[in-house]
Amino acid sequence: MSEQPASEIELLRAAYAAFNARDIDAALALMTPDVAWPKAFKGGFVRGTEEVRAYWTEQWSEINPHVEPVSFYSEEAGRILVDVHQVVRDLVGGVLADEHVGHRFTLEQGLIQVMEVCPLPSSIPN
Repeated sequence: MSEQPASEIELLRAAYAAFNARDIDAALALMTPDVAWPKAFKGGFVRGTEEVRAYWTEQWSEINPHVEPVSFYSEEAGRILVDVHQVVRDLVGGVLADEHVGHRFTLEQGLIQVMEVCPLPSSIPN
């Protein structure tokens, strides 16, 4: 795994910051119109920015996730693996999950085209 160009890392950092701030429009502006996004706590995927908007709106009405990127790793085919510290709380502040997870991004023309939740390789310390 190798270093990613700074512009790609900044794009992903901006996407995480927008998600954590619940700024849907800013986050969606960083995605392709046909983005594929996992429904991490429901299963399956949504496609397209309007489906992502609806999914996040529903998700945030049920849980309060905060995702902080820790490290970025370059993979084959231009994909980027992000080690993410994820804390998920219920709506009254109780911690439901506090863990490191992997997010794998595929970028297209400087925008997020696909995001997948994946296990972190054992070679990555967390």
